[in-house]
Amino acid sequence: MAEETKVVEGAGAVEETAAVEETAAVAETTTAETAVVEEVATSEETTITKEEVVSKLAKATHRKSRTGIVTSNKMQKTITVSIERRIKHPIYGKYMKKTKKFMAHDEEQQCNEGDLVRIEETRPLSKKKRWALVEILERAK
Repeated sequence: MAEETKVVEGAGAVEETAAVEETAAVAETTTAETAVVEEVATSEETTITKEEVVSKLAKATHRKSRTGIVTSNKMQKTITVSIERRIKHPIYGKYMKKTKKFMAHDEEQQCNEGDLVRIEETRPLSKKKRWALVEILERAK
């Protein structure tokens, strides 16, 4: 990313520098998206599926990704994924487990309870659903 330096007097100098950095970041994002679309369009395959474009675009945009265990699949096209993390107590030093539940979109309804899955951040799909299933890492036994 090319840096632009401007000498501006007064309090507005910080705001203008931040605006230049923000504009450069947006330009990088759009160039990454166009590069992905061009790459898919120029590939040897003649048919391009929507999923291929979406998955490659998601990789280019660096979305958050989490790995967790499916705790519920009772809803239509929705799963509940529990993600566990271990934190150290600030005073006592004991490691504690913290669990967070995420609702994720499962289009083919292929997950079962106990599956280890990877989910990825996406646009809001409902009031609580902002994640989508990427892959099933391990099936429940």
